[in-house]
Amino acid sequence: MPGRLPTTSDFSSHVDLTITPPPPSQAPVNVLILLHGLGDTNNSFTTLGKQLALPETACISLQGPTPLPFDLGGFHWGDDIIFDQATGQMEFDTGFSKITRILTSLLETLVHKCGYQPREIILFGFGQGGMATLATAASFDAELGGIVSIGGPLPSSLIAASSTSPSKSKTPVLVLGGSSKTLITPDAVSRLGSRFHYVDYKKWPDKVADGMPRNRNEMLPLMQFFSRRLRSRAGVPEGSVEIG
Repeated sequence: MPGRLPTTSDFSSHVDLTITPPPPSQAPVNVLILLHGLGDTNNSFTTLGKQLALPETACISLQGPTPLPFDLGGFHWGDDIIFDQATGQMEFDTGFSKITRILTSLLETLVHKCGYQPREIILFGFGQGGMATLATAASFDAELGGIVSIGGPLPSSLIAASSTSPSKSKTPVLVLGGSSKTLITPDAVSRLGSRFHYVDYKKWPDKVADGMPRNRNEMLPLMQFFSRRLRSRAGVPEGSVEIG
């Protein structure tokens, strides 16, 4: 039986999220969890979930657990706030143990309370949000439907642990980045391969820096990934049981 549509009451009251149901008259066979970038809120990714309108897919847009300091506005996913002394910019890679616990709890709720299989859940993150999805998937004990990380490399804590990790995650990863001013370097892609069996890297040749897709061509790799990984029960009689 497919999972039921989650509600906000299924999750901890300390987690700020919005839930967008699938298109009308479609069952929520899949769940797409969306994580915004550093300094943003979940409003933009709530809108993204509605615009994607993926078939048979409910979207959960999660907000970073910690607000930025100094009245900067927005939220972040890291365990700490660190500023680069040379540039004054906030560092992305500041530990992800807190959000890993939050996301793992959310995944377990979807599985045990809402009736989803891990394979029916995809994580999507931008920048620091992408790093948070990778940190969670690498430690989760089951294969998820997939990870999409735009401009988010593997956190350094996972790089350090890769030599002692007993096995790689089977969750497939799609990572995307700009053509030059990007965090998704060849070394970053190689490091992803040290923790995940299946890594697909797409470089946007017409986008210099990392950023959200702006047009049909930039969206194409994401939609191809979704078409491969999202499950469908269209045409399956009600009450049917999947075997295997």
